[in-house]
Amino acid sequence: MSTARERLLDTATRLFYAEGIHTVGIDRIIAAAGIAKATFYRHFRTKDDLVVAYLEHEYARQRAMLESVPGTGLDSIVTIFERLGELSRGPGFRGCPFLNAAVEFSDPGHAVRAVVDDYRQWFLGLMSERLRAAGCDQIDDAARALLLTRDGITLSGGLGDRDTVRTGTRMALSRISDLQNKEHRTPE
Repeated sequence: MSTARERLLDTATRLFYAEGIHTVGIDRIIAAAGIAKATFYRHFRTKDDLVVAYLEHEYARQRAMLESVPGTGLDSIVTIFERLGELSRGPGFRGCPFLNAAVEFSDPGHAVRAVVDDYRQWFLGLMSERLRAAGCDQIDDAARALLLTRDGITLSGGLGDRDTVRTGTRMALSRISDLQNKEHRTPE
């Protein structure tokens, strides 16, 4: 990736996440990145192309982080949710970049929504894979419940509602522990 493209993407990532996508204009990104307008258009045809690149970059970052969580099965899910809870209570946390983008781009056929949908499907797949490795039943339902919990944690964290994040994370981990306890119970 060229240095100018990296600066554009880094600048857009910082501004889009902190202030929202529609509130930040191309001219502001260009000025903050310290590049010429022609350079912007050499790398991105439109602002939407930059938004898609921003989300794809975030997707790759989160995918690498979450797929590298050690352990297998339910232990790894617990670790993932502990990390999500910690991140969502941290300074500067403004919610999930994918959910934030989905709110700003309501057209389900838009390219931005395609990246959001891909990310959510990937997360469902990750949860399903870890649940399957743990030998859990009702994998599809459990994975969807975990996606919903993830969304709730990031939304509440973005609103600064740390108590709900703590409670939600604790409840999700408790439910995961219940699944794990069922897995390890011996038949009577």
